[in-house]
Amino acid sequence: MYKFYGWKTADIKDSRGLTPRDYYDLLSKCWSAETCAPRMRSDWTPENRTLGQCSITAFLMQDIYGGKVYGIPLDDGGFHCFNDVNGCVFDLTSEQFGATVLDYSDRPEQFREVHFAKEEKRLRYEELKNRLKTVLMNK
Repeated sequence: MYKFYGWKTADIKDSRGLTPRDYYDLLSKCWSAETCAPRMRSDWTPENRTLGQCSITAFLMQDIYGGKVYGIPLDDGGFHCFNDVNGCVFDLTSEQFGATVLDYSDRPEQFREVHFAKEEKRLRYEELKNRLKTVLMNK
């Protein structure tokens, strides 16, 4: 059983036949303190591996499935990113919020050009993408 938002209905498949649940399993081998947002790194643990991984993960899923990335406004002025692929809404990193239930309705679209204007974020995305490629090759 998965804990990420949308896991029950995330049945879309990519060209390999993989669903978001499959990618959650694969990314669980890739997420690390190095791919975590720098401001959250000191709180990252293997038990809370999705912490600080939202935008890079959501844009990576957009590469695979298409669709749009949306953001839930956070108190610090940032956004928590998630995916919507033709009405299939899922958030592979939602469990970082524990029991807090996020509101996924009517959220602003997020754009990689804005997020990746931060060099550190683009580099973390590239690192996660490369790690996923390696895991897929060894699958």
